[in-house]
Amino acid sequence: MNNSSIELKGVCLDYPKYKSGGGLLREMITGRFRSGRNANSWYRALNQLDLCVKRGEVVGIIGANGSGKSTLLRLIAGIYAPDEGTVRTRGRITLLAGVGAGFNRNLTGRENIMLTGSIFGFSNEQMKNLSPSIIDFSGISDFIDEPLRTYSSGMRARLGFSIISHMEPNILLLDEVMSVGDYEFRKQSRARIEEMVKGDATVVIVTHSISLIRDLCDRAFCLENGSFITDGDIETAIEYYQQDKEQG
Repeated sequence: MNNSSIELKGVCLDYPKYKSGGGLLREMITGRFRSGRNANSWYRALNQLDLCVKRGEVVGIIGANGSGKSTLLRLIAGIYAPDEGTVRTRGRITLLAGVGAGFNRNLTGRENIMLTGSIFGFSNEQMKNLSPSIIDFSGISDFIDEPLRTYSSGMRARLGFSIISHMEPNILLLDEVMSVGDYEFRKQSRARIEEMVKGDATVVIVTHSISLIRDLCDRAFCLENGSFITDGDIETAIEYYQQDKEQG
């Protein structure tokens, strides 16, 4: 892989059309789909994807809803296994998907900091040392000992991003989390990502924000029906994405 943090070769992922719940999740995680299946019962969520992301790069993924963007991030994170092809990553991966994903709404913000840290393998002592900086960055210190169910979506997003970014992952995967919160926090979050990249972190961002793609990304790809339709050039990806929106 040389200087690569993420490498996908010929990656395909299929979803069963008529299956849901625990059975679907088990098969998505293990990739153990039956051979000789009826093609009419499946659809291809990701199709023959090739992608190489170098250490320290920021790569944006844009595309219409349902194009496979979130599925791609979960594949890179190791949550899903490919049906075809290979996925190779180097370093600790952190996925931040949705607003406050993985939080316990009945616990306080401070307790959720500790919980999230334990999920990612950090000790209580490590998280106690990180907590003051996490709380300060999130800007919600007045509410940190209140239950998360009392938080607005923006407050949960601020806390989630602050926790994840302080864990200093080698690979940071962001799924539509940079569009939440007020202007000052979005500005602060962008600066934090730039700081992480300077420290050799690799970032993949799924977003609908054209300004975010232009301001932060080194390359961008437009995804359509599970396939890349652009080659990494930012303006080309934006052009295809905007055309797709106009046609939709």
